Amino acid sequence: MKVIIIGASHGGHQSALELLDKYPDADVTIYEKGDFVSFLSCGMQLFLEDKVSGVDDVRNFKPEDIEKRGGKVKSQHEVLSFDADKKEVTVKNLATGDVLTDTYDKLILSSGVTPAALPVPGADKANIFFMRGRDWALKIKEKMQDPTVKNVAVIGSGYIGVEAAEVFAKAGKKVTIIDMIDDVLGNYLDKDLTDILAPVFEGNGIALALGASITGFAGDDAVTGVETATGTIDADLVIVAAGVTPNTAWLKALVDLEPRGQIKVDDYLRTSAKDVYAVGDAILPLNIASGKHAPVALASTARREARYVIRNIEADTPTEKFRGVLGTSALSVFDYKFAMTGLNDFSAARSDVAVTGSFFKDTLRPSFVENDGNTDVYVKLNYDQDTHKILGGQVMSTYDVTAQINALALAITTGLTLEDLAEADFFFQPGFDRQWSLLNLAAQAALGETKF
Repeated sequence: MKVIIIGASHGGHQSALELLDKYPDADVTIYEKGDFVSFLSCGMQLFLEDKVSGVDDVRNFKPEDIEKRGGKVKSQHEVLSFDADKKEVTVKNLATGDVLTDTYDKLILSSGVTPAALPVPGADKANIFFMRGRDWALKIKEKMQDPTVKNVAVIGSGYIGVEAAEVFAKAGKKVTIIDMIDDVLGNYLDKDLTDILAPVFEGNGIALALGASITGFAGDDAVTGVETATGTIDADLVIVAAGVTPNTAWLKALVDLEPRGQIKVDDYLRTSAKDVYAVGDAILPLNIASGKHAPVALASTARREARYVIRNIEADTPTEKFRGVLGTSALSVFDYKFAMTGLNDFSAARSDVAVTGSFFKDTLRPSFVENDGNTDVYVKLNYDQDTHKILGGQVMSTYDVTAQINALALAITTGLTLEDLAEADFFFQPGFDRQWSLLNLAAQAALGETKF
């Protein structure tokens, strides 16, 4: 079996691993447009804060990791098109300019996404950066140490924007987060938790310009400010983290696409072209909690998808449908650490799913523990009002309770209810938690039970 994989990021890498494990004699080639295989953008904050061994180590894999197992990795090779009838791909060697043709039995698209640029005047000015990829990481690192950069505007209040804001605030810059939504991280956390975090940003020197409509960028050659409907925000440097765009323009005549450009796939991650599959950020995976398809740009999602593709890749009639994902994720915001899974208020509304929420606050350990960092902890549970089936959850504290979200993700995947979670058999030891564990208590509170 000869398999070509387009894109060397998470989905492409996992596809190659699965193929070479299951079919050691398979002919596997990864074509990657970039010149570096393959930078882990979600590790960029760690690099910028000098917490990694080096920028070239912040990667999923090295080409030799695949090559020593019999696969081939060709960087700086852009796939221009493919012919599903002839089972051929047309590839351009970006280093030499040569164009070649290669053949395949199966083709896997892992084309990914790129940061979305703002369609406003001045978006092409100097010092407007994106928080993605090795080259941008090196440029951002340089600007962190540049004394002439005093004001930094971050456009977007999602994970990437928050990471950028924290990095520059710690570097002593004056930072402003700008977004059209009303709450930082409002697409990931419900208001019960974003209201707790808002003062944390302000207390660490980050101004919040929310509900803002951006009209353009000020400056001549280089940016000097971000123009909004209510005024101009000074900026010597702008980090744009306002969403992503699927890398699918080249696929318009080749496979069916969703209205917003994602690759349309069936339950087995097959595209409309025969023997062509797609994984990663450029598709809309099934959300287990909502039962609907929604964008999820996570490495973990791409890797799960790749496993299913390879399980079905030789079958004329596939039998194992992709189970779906929950978009489980986590982030640190200065001293706070949070994690989320399943549906929050934003994603539930986007998928037209009704959820009921319950917010719970307590201390990590029993109240008599006074001198051992017995900090506040917060849990938000979202569930179906009629069945009490758990559909989403969020946890947060200055203590690291993020691993609790894994239990909630498993609860949602297996269809557990509030009643199940209220009495689930979690351990107790007063040096760690309470007699009823944190998730037990949160579920009991949602059910209106007397607080223990």
